[in-house]
Amino acid sequence: MRQHHQTKPAVSEPLPAAPSLAPPDYDAFLRDHVLSQPLSIQRYDRGDETIWVKRAGASNPAWRYRALAMLAACLRLPVLRPVPNPGGHEAIRTEVRRLRQLARRGLRVPAVLAECEDGFAMRHLGSPGVEAPSLGNAMEAVLPRGDGTTLALWLQGLATLQQVHASGDCLSQAFARNMVCCADGVIGFIDFEDDPAAHLPLPLCRVRDALCYAHSTAWILAKADAMPAARTAWRDFVQAMEPETRALMESTTRQLGWVRHLPESRRLGRDMQRVRMAYTLVTP
Repeated sequence: MRQHHQTKPAVSEPLPAAPSLAPPDYDAFLRDHVLSQPLSIQRYDRGDETIWVKRAGASNPAWRYRALAMLAACLRLPVLRPVPNPGGHEAIRTEVRRLRQLARRGLRVPAVLAECEDGFAMRHLGSPGVEAPSLGNAMEAVLPRGDGTTLALWLQGLATLQQVHASGDCLSQAFARNMVCCADGVIGFIDFEDDPAAHLPLPLCRVRDALCYAHSTAWILAKADAMPAARTAWRDFVQAMEPETRALMESTTRQLGWVRHLPESRRLGRDMQRVRMAYTLVTP
């Protein structure tokens, strides 16, 4: 009989373990740069990621807010009540806390990588090597196209602001310059050195958010001939607000009625013209 030889299965040799890469020491990076960098906020490109380091600045004197508080009282416009920004180390603590708070709510904000008394490090909202323009800059950049993209970007910003409020929170200075167009199409937020909800009722904070957004974008909408469509979207936005917030928005708009009497002359300056355009956007 022919003998059958059973072949043994080949035994594979274990592959050498890949060298483990130690995670970046962001704490050490922060300590090495926060006090030596030339600017209070500095960008660092490190291979596959971009980091921003923000250093505590000088403290802000409290008297700066008294005049605005008096104006708000005289005009009976609570929306003008100032939110203190003490600056210095307290502003750093506030911003770190707010960034983490908003991140927990599922909103797009820079990830805090490390913090210390003198500042903190955060990850860039854009992809490495890819710029992340502010919403305001993005809206201006597409103006020459005249294809409705400016309005589409504005509507996306308005919807994202609505998402913030639906999450149970508010922003800080909800200007278009503090909204970031990320590479994946999501709008993120930056700049949280103050915390309005720590000083004002939440409905008032949300009205402030909405008016900041209107003030920073209405003039771009006017240039894009998109004001009629934007006004319709704004009315829907206000109607979707919670009752207390909506009532406060409507009363604030009525109290701002004097703005319609401002002359259209450019001699009043660009800022006053932007106020007029914002009023045109938000008035019913």
